[in-house]
Amino acid sequence: MVRLLEKRQRTGSVLTIFAIASFSLHILVLLLFLFQGINIRQLSLRKPPNFVQLIDGKPVANIDDLAREPEAIRQFISKTMISMFSWSGTLPPQNIEEVANPKSDLGILIKTPQGSSQKISTTSWIASFALSEDFRKGFLSTVAEMTPPEVFSENPNQVMTSQLVIKRVYPPKQIAPGKWQVGMVADLIQKNRVGGAKLITPFNKDFLVRVADYFGNPQADNGTDLQKAIYSVRADRLEIYEIRNLCLLDGYNLNEDKLKQCGYGQTSDSFIR
Repeated sequence: MVRLLEKRQRTGSVLTIFAIASFSLHILVLLLFLFQGINIRQLSLRKPPNFVQLIDGKPVANIDDLAREPEAIRQFISKTMISMFSWSGTLPPQNIEEVANPKSDLGILIKTPQGSSQKISTTSWIASFALSEDFRKGFLSTVAEMTPPEVFSENPNQVMTSQLVIKRVYPPKQIAPGKWQVGMVADLIQKNRVGGAKLITPFNKDFLVRVADYFGNPQADNGTDLQKAIYSVRADRLEIYEIRNLCLLDGYNLNEDKLKQCGYGQTSDSFIR
């Protein structure tokens, strides 16, 4: 009888040790899964590496996420503003057939500060994604006020077009890590498609630009042309977060007195957030 009890105790001890070992193994596997899940999440949130394009056109990885080539910043400003203020009443061609017969631009309704709604061109709306989100909405309202309704007219005798002609883009001036100030001198030329009457408005602006995060299009193959266009705008990894009037008194570099002469800091300056 004593031997039977001792045998049962030894069997119970073995089962207890096996249960504890199994439970510990399950805990270890669970912790391993949690660790792997955290690593996968960190990889999914990690920003893609920035690339610098060399003179020969080859891209190389840029270790400094806040660094950008001056010429890349200038091209970003030029491309964004030309797309923003070039209105033709037609959509950009997507194939050879649309080059000869472009589609009409129906425009996109934007609310103005007065509470009404006015149209802006589709290219302006797409280009606006190069602006920071907190600045974009107010700037679009200003663009809507500037856009003539005749741009979307179905009457060919009334259609107006607009083109931004850039005269000069100043070299970017770094104002903080990952932030630059860029001046641009240009003219906004509006004219009737029929008759050729022109209205030329100086467009001299000071842009504040900063580095922006970018994530690739997860549906690059199945996305619409509009989605692809928006992702291509953000692919520059830059964004405009403020636009001011540019003062041209005695060159671009101004001291405090000259800034006062230009009216900086006054509420009358357009495009100031």
